Parts: sequence; structure tokens; C-alpha cells
Amino acid sequence: MKFLLKLTYIFTLLILISFSTSIFASPSLWLVEKEGSPFNQSYIFGTVHVGDASMAKLPNKVISAIKETDEVIVEVDISKFTPFEIQSKTMPFMMLPAGKTLKSELKAKNYQVIESYFKQKSIDINLFSTMRPWAVMLIITQMEYQNAGYSENNGIDKQIIAFANRNKIKVGQLETLEQQLSIFSKLSPYNDVMVSDTFEQLNDMNTHFESLINSWKNGSLEDLNKYYQEVFTQDEFGKLGEKVMLVDRNQNWLKQLAPRFKNESLFIAVGALHLASEQGLIQQLRKQGYKITKK
Repeated sequence: MKFLLKLTYIFTLLILISFSTSIFASPSLWLVEKEGSPFNQSYIFGTVHVGDASMAKLPNKVISAIKETDEVIVEVDISKFTPFEIQSKTMPFMMLPAGKTLKSELKAKNYQVIESYFKQKSIDINLFSTMRPWAVMLIITQMEYQNAGYSENNGIDKQIIAFANRNKIKVGQLETLEQQLSIFSKLSPYNDVMVSDTFEQLNDMNTHFESLINSWKNGSLEDLNKYYQEVFTQDEFGKLGEKVMLVDRNQNWLKQLAPRFKNESLFIAVGALHLASEQGLIQQLRKQGYKITKK
């Protein structure tokens, strides 16, 4: 699995501490309906958690759809927490158990690559000596996408939550922050693969992440499916990453959402990759008899 791509994609939602869309084809918004039931219309919108300056405004159709619904549903409602609360919740997951260090958890060559990376930036690697490898990779990834001009302030999730709060629309969430952070513990047996994959992709981060951003801007599910296949390769690590990061979570979300569709009108905003592939929310809802129409 191209771990850097997935880390870049979910980083902001997991450890956030603190568009002019007219020139692009419209991002995909999906209407959810089910024939023959007392059903209120709902929407699903795929998001990206960081963005460039062109994404600093929600599309008009998204604003209209949010206003039509009873509640906005996101992965995690970060707005509920102060930066200090987020940090206090996040740090226990990021730190290694007593007696273990970043150096002890990695092969020497991978530790040296990280050490060299920080040295080039005049950063002391000892600042991260008690952090889990995935947490260090997340920090590096954040540094790289910020250098590339992407910001969480232009992330679509953050804008949707802010809009709902300003307009006094209820915001619900599908997971807790702790549930999201716990995902990484399942990947810890692959620490060295994670590190080597990340640094292998650093030079191509702009190209690959730009591919995700452009797929979102163009509203192309086909392009998103191609990107999905690039991220989740068919090796052992890629298959595990796909299962714990997307497939299992999609199924858990569907169990929560399906009963609510019968009597509520919801605007569901989740990461764009959760809509892609046969295991994505779009195809899974269709298999359950829902009519999903692109708006």
C-alpha cells in the first residue's frame, strides 16, 4: 500500500491540533433514495480533508443540499474539541510503551532515513524518540503537504462542519476520535514497510495527491476508483490497510445509517475514498436497494 497517500488523505481528521469552484467540473454529490418506503431524501458527499486555495468555498449545490436536510453526518466532529482536548486525546495513541523507542521499533536503515530527513530540516530526531513510527510518518506527511500548498483550513470536512454550525444545523458523527486513532495500532506489525513506503512516495507526493484533489474537483468516480487501486495495492500490507481503513469502517457506517434513512433526511460527508470501489458506500447502498443518483 502506498502509505504516504493514505496518510496524506486522512491526516487532518486524525490529528488536527490547532473555490472558487467555477473553473472546475463540479464535485460529486449523490442523492440517496429508496423506492416504496416513507423515505426522506438524503445526500452523500465525498470530501478531502485538506485542500488548496481553490477549494476555499463550498459548491453551491452542497450548500443547498445541506439546507434541505435535518442533520449533517461526518466521520468525526472535530469542532467539539479545543486544540488542547484534541492533543490530550491524541498523544496517548502516538506514544510508545515504556522501554521502547522509535529506534528500537525500526530496522536501522529505516531509522537512519528518518534521522537524515529531520537533519536536513535542522530538526532533532530525539524530539520523536518515544513516538510510534506511524505518528512520526504522519508528522512528516503533514510537513510535506503543507510545503506543497495544502491546508486543513481548505479541507472540505472542516468547511461543512463550520457551515452547519453557523446555520444551527445538527452535526452528528460516525466515529469517535479515539476509534480513528486506534486504526493505526492494527498496522504496527508493518512499521518498516510503512516507513519505506512513505519515503519512496515523498518525491511523488505532489503528483499523487494532486490526482486525488483533481478527481474530487472533477467529480469523477472513475478517476477516484483508479486512485483507490493505486493506494491499496494487493500486497499483504495493502490488503490489511484497505480492510481496516475503509472496508470495515464502511460496513460499520452502513449499519448506523440504513435505519436512519427511513425516517430522516441526512447529509453525509465522508472521505472521498469511502465512496470508491465495490466496497464503497455507493455500491454497497445500491446492493441494499437504494437508488443513488449523481447530482
